[in-house]
Amino acid sequence: MVALDRVFFELAGFFSYTFFAQFPITRDFPWANLLLFAAGGICLVVGLFRAFGNARAYRGKIFGPILSTLAILIFGLFSYVLFYELRQVPPSTGAPRVGQKAPEFTLSDQDGRDVSLRDLGSKSKAVALIFYRGFW
Repeated sequence: MVALDRVFFELAGFFSYTFFAQFPITRDFPWANLLLFAAGGICLVVGLFRAFGNARAYRGKIFGPILSTLAILIFGLFSYVLFYELRQVPPSTGAPRVGQKAPEFTLSDQDGRDVSLRDLGSKSKAVALIFYRGFW
């Protein structure tokens, strides 16, 4: 049972990233996914102690290490992509820097009317613009 639990937690941590990436609090740093991986790691350690601690009662000495290796590989792949590959994405060369004046643009609002940056700036003293990296 514990062997299946650890693989479940590892797979949940791996595949739930696309769900958690929709929310700003879990998009910038995937703490929810890492908690799922931690739960899988705890189940992994408990399962291995059960498998090799009481050899007569537990017959999963082959199945346990195979699932443990699979869980470790899944976590390794997730960590590699998240903490290494995504850091290799080149910075946007066309994005304005902090303190730099934003280029003039016109976009449609939620009602389909055209709104320009100049119009927004003339109605109020300040306009907050947020630029997101567009690779995800």
